[in-house]
Formats: sequence, structure tokens, C-alpha cells
Amino acid sequence: MRRARALPAAQPERSEDAGKICPICGGTGFIVADLPIDHPEFGQAVPCQCRLRERQERQLRALQAAGMPESLRHLTFDTFMPELAHLSADKQYSLQSAFDTCAAFAQHPEGWLLITGTYGCGKTHLAAAIANARQAMGLSVVFMVVPDLLDHLRSTFGPQSEVPYDEFFERLRNTPVLILDDLGAHSSTPWAQEKLFQLLNHRYNAHLPTVITTNQRIDDLEARVRSRLQDSGLVSQVMILAPDFRTGKGSGVTDLSSLYLHRDQTFGAFDAQRGDLSAEQRAGLRDAVALCVAYADDPIGWLVLAGTNGCGKTHLAAAIANAFIERTRADVMFVVVPDLLDHLRSAFSPQSTMPLDRRFDEIKRAPLLVLDDLGTESATPWAREKLFQLLNFRYTALMPTVITTTSEPKQIDPWLRTRMMDLNRCQYLAITAPGYRGSRSQQEQRARKAPRR
Repeated sequence: MRRARALPAAQPERSEDAGKICPICGGTGFIVADLPIDHPEFGQAVPCQCRLRERQERQLRALQAAGMPESLRHLTFDTFMPELAHLSADKQYSLQSAFDTCAAFAQHPEGWLLITGTYGCGKTHLAAAIANARQAMGLSVVFMVVPDLLDHLRSTFGPQSEVPYDEFFERLRNTPVLILDDLGAHSSTPWAQEKLFQLLNHRYNAHLPTVITTNQRIDDLEARVRSRLQDSGLVSQVMILAPDFRTGKGSGVTDLSSLYLHRDQTFGAFDAQRGDLSAEQRAGLRDAVALCVAYADDPIGWLVLAGTNGCGKTHLAAAIANAFIERTRADVMFVVVPDLLDHLRSAFSPQSTMPLDRRFDEIKRAPLLVLDDLGTESATPWAREKLFQLLNFRYTALMPTVITTTSEPKQIDPWLRTRMMDLNRCQYLAITAPGYRGSRSQQEQRARKAPRR
């Protein structure tokens, strides 16, 4: 093969953007190989390297957009608690061993890692910690909840999809490190089984590093997938014997509450004197803390905390919950709204041991309910109906309820907005401080000052 040539194209004008034009194809995106006229591929245009790079970048963006839920991005090895005083020796050992194995895998991913255990034992936290650690190192990783993965695969067949199915699936199959959370929680249709097997079989044959979490018995998984997971030569299994973190005393009323992740978020740990704030913003934060402290002492009706991502809403909501538990020893339900809806949907699963009405009743009757990140849920008619039933019950009964949201009032469903703005039953606090996480340098500075645990 002789030298390739670019397809004819008009010469671009010289500008500050001229350097962005590919020198190989001249901006056309295609090249034609310089071949003899009798060659079967003579005159055929093929994608230039720049077009292939664009395709790869588009695939990666699609995977990242479809990947880890925002609610899991704060889960790290530092926030995981491998030592719990109330556990027996064998359960404590399994938890510590899982922690050590996952931390080692994050540094040097080889083979497959299968994490098993009951709901709430820490599987997802450890899987997310691996992903977040890899991303912090600037390394490639894809985290997918299995039901979400299948939904995104289906969506690639739609006309609005930015990335076609074959591109999305190919990138998923070959990504350097893939983490699949909640295998077995998906709908077991023939199509879903086939796609999962294709994905896992490819990575199995290629020995590509893969992390899988499941609360299912391996014997209950689809036969072809099961055979791959039982290969001890490639797959290291970590079995967590520890019980649900979220059902301990004072930590929540069901396997849904995630307050255990926020035990260190107290009023004392809240920084209302941030150096990056104006005097007015610091005063506003101090007022917010005072209001939340008063609410924790005497929680009546609703408290809505609104503001941008990272402004401190979730910290203050968790501080209310932790203070309430400390004072009353009563149960608190702390839940991210999309997780709440997923929890309710899981009641329809054949493996569910609790009917929907019972799950729903214990949530709506929780002594204190904290709904984090309202407005990030999928706004399906079913989701809106369940939220209305839940919140309308608690509104009518004047049951203590804390809501955090990044949505402005005009973006909230009218039925809910009217209740939020009812000053007789609800306190609405808009936090004007900007995101607490700040710039990378600010984050690093705070990390250096933070005490090591």
C-alpha cells in the first residue's frame, strides 16, 4: 500500500482554530489509500485517525453518562467502615478481608472480582470505591448498575441516541476495567440474558478486569453466566458475611436507609466559616445551621433545604438525623429519592420477601424521614404517584420530614410546590453558598487538613 491521501477539500482560512484541523485528512474525516487502479479497494474512502478518535471519545462520553449514579460518587475506601464493634469474629473478618481485597484490586486490577452478600452489607460501597479510586488516579473505569446497563442498551436503538448500539456495546465489552453492580436484579428476559452473556463471555475470554456484585446465590444465576463465575482460575470471590449495615440500632428502619454513610456529618463537623465565602454567605450558613439545630431539637412539619450541589444541604440533613437519633434513640429513614423508588420497585421482584404495601407503609410512617436529592429521580407517572402518596400522607399528618433539592421552586411539581410553600407546615431554606467542594486545589488543601481515620 502506498501513501494515503486526503479527500479533496477547500483549504481552511488561517485562524486560531486552524491548528485543530487534522493534518492527515484536512478536516474531511476520510482518506483514500493511494492504490493501483486494478486494486479491489482502489478509490475507497476510509475513516481517518481523527474520526476514529472522535468515535472513541463519543463512546466514552456515552458510557460515563450511563454509568455511576451521582449518589455513589462520594463512596470511597476512606468512608467505608471495615471495623464494627457489634460483629462476631467471622463476620468482622469477612468485612475486613473484602475491604483489603477491593483496595488491592483498585491499585492492580487483574482477573475478575465477585463480591457477594446480603442487601446493605457494603458490596456497592466497595465496588464504587474501586471505581472512584481508579478515577482519582486518572485511570479508565466504567461503573454500571446492571438494570441501568440494559436500559441504556435498549435506548441506543432509539433515534435520539448519540451513540449507536454497536459502538456502545463494543466499548463496554472492551473497557479496561468494568464494574457491574447488582447482577441478578435485572429482568430475566431472553434478550437481557443474551446481552449479559455476550458481554461477560467476551471479557471472560479476553481476561479483562471485571468486578461484579450480587446478592444472589451463584446457583440461582443463569447457567452460562454461572459457569464463568465458578472459574476459580480467573474469578476471586469475596463473600461478605456482615449483616445489613443499615439495620443496626438507630440507623434506619429498613434496608433502604443510608444514614450509616453519613455518621460523621454532624453539626460540629459542619464548616460555616469557609474562607471562600463572602461575609453575607457565611452569615447565611450560620443561620442555616441554627435553623437545622432547632429543627433537630423539635422536628415538626417539613424542612426543605434548597441549594446548589455541594453547598452543604446533605450534610445538614444528615446532621439533623444524627442529632435526632442521639437525642431520642428513635429510628430515622435517610434515603436518596431515586433509591427510594428503586426500593419500592424491587417489591415486584419474585425474590422479594416484603410486599409493596408493607415497604411503603414503613417508609411513610418513619418517625423522621429525610429525602435527599429530590428532583433527580425519573419523573415517570408511577414515580410521581408514589412520591405524591408518600409526601401527601406525611404533609397531612404533620410528620417530621426533611427534603433536600437542587431544583428551584418553579421546577418542582405544582402539587409538591404548594406544600413546600405552606409556611404553616413547612420551613423553606434556600442556601445561597456555592458548592463546598470548590476547585481541585481547595479540595486538596481541605484533604491535607482533614484528620486521618
